[in-house]
Amino acid sequence: MKEGGLPILIAGGGIGGLAAALALLRRGIDVVVYEQASQLKEIGAGVQISPNGARVLQDLGILDRLQETSCETHGKEIRLWCTGQSWPLFDLGNAAVEKFGFPYFTVYRVDLHNALMEAVLRLKPEAIRLASPCSGFEQYGESVALHLKSGEIVQGAALIGADGINSAIRQAMFGLDRTELAEMSVWRGVIPMEKVPAHLRRQVGVNWVGPGGHVVHYPLRNGELMNFGGCLEKPMKLADSSGIKGTTQQCLQDFQGWHSDVLTLIEGVQTPIKWGIVRRALTQEWTQKRVSLLGDACHAMFPFLAQGAVMAMEDGLILARCLASEGRVETALQRYEAARKQRTYAVAEGSSDNAARFHSRALADPVDGAAHIEREWATQKVSARYDWIFAYDAATVAI
Repeated sequence: MKEGGLPILIAGGGIGGLAAALALLRRGIDVVVYEQASQLKEIGAGVQISPNGARVLQDLGILDRLQETSCETHGKEIRLWCTGQSWPLFDLGNAAVEKFGFPYFTVYRVDLHNALMEAVLRLKPEAIRLASPCSGFEQYGESVALHLKSGEIVQGAALIGADGINSAIRQAMFGLDRTELAEMSVWRGVIPMEKVPAHLRRQVGVNWVGPGGHVVHYPLRNGELMNFGGCLEKPMKLADSSGIKGTTQQCLQDFQGWHSDVLTLIEGVQTPIKWGIVRRALTQEWTQKRVSLLGDACHAMFPFLAQGAVMAMEDGLILARCLASEGRVETALQRYEAARKQRTYAVAEGSSDNAARFHSRALADPVDGAAHIEREWATQKVSARYDWIFAYDAATVAI
């Protein structure tokens, strides 16, 4: 990018915005991130980093650091909600490295966010401006002016809206759009590993599936914590980006009738947090001249493929590669959108498909449920759903 000398402006200091900022700074492109929160912090929950995400972290220079505080996943398995019967889903660990070149691991979301933030600040100590909510923008021939709610106006060579599912930048581009609550809610929390029964303390990602709901759990922080997430087709009346604190008893009531292992895990969560899952149509256009979108701002997806954060990080790397290799900003942003649309939309579709698969009414009966699992998670079907996702390399793919 050879235009003007103005920085790239990024609205939003979440995982996607910080990944984009780091990828740009590592390529010698100036960046300023504008974050609405007064302090950068993430919720205490887990993130699954598949091999395609590990490739991005390697390019960003923080893979080794994150692996020091993560848990390498040796495999995944499916369990039936009522009987606890289990089926291996796929081997990971060394098998993932041999097949895809990079590991599959789980990381505490706070650790991932902090690693990105610290790496950005090492390269440019003043790169992140907190308490700076954005309200809109104006474009000129060679620049874009970002308007902050404080009244301040800042100039940049381009503006990237990485400000989430309720993106103010997307709304300024295309007007108000329809965001609605899905007929689902999710409980999340972490459990000190000493509260977890010994037979559940394994380096395995477990997915319990049942009629109208599913539960996921896996270890974090070198086995110090167990991540818990439980989704039910039980809508909430509102969606809050920070979640709503619930009680252990409320969570237990929601999962009444589930296997004792699930209930034991819930009992170990001191303060479970409940979210309403939001549904929003994929944004058909991401880019207007010098302004574009990233992550949930343009391709929000259900959390049923464990790819939301990874897709945002891939976006950030591809964006940086396009801007670094193209002299004209507007052309670079068009190349970025073209490179990312088909993949992110396909992943979003796969995430939606998993909702029906995880929550099938056939799972209510132990015999029918076992048959459903054996059919839907047959080896060839699993490979078809996941291999193309894991094999992607955002650092080298054609742009």
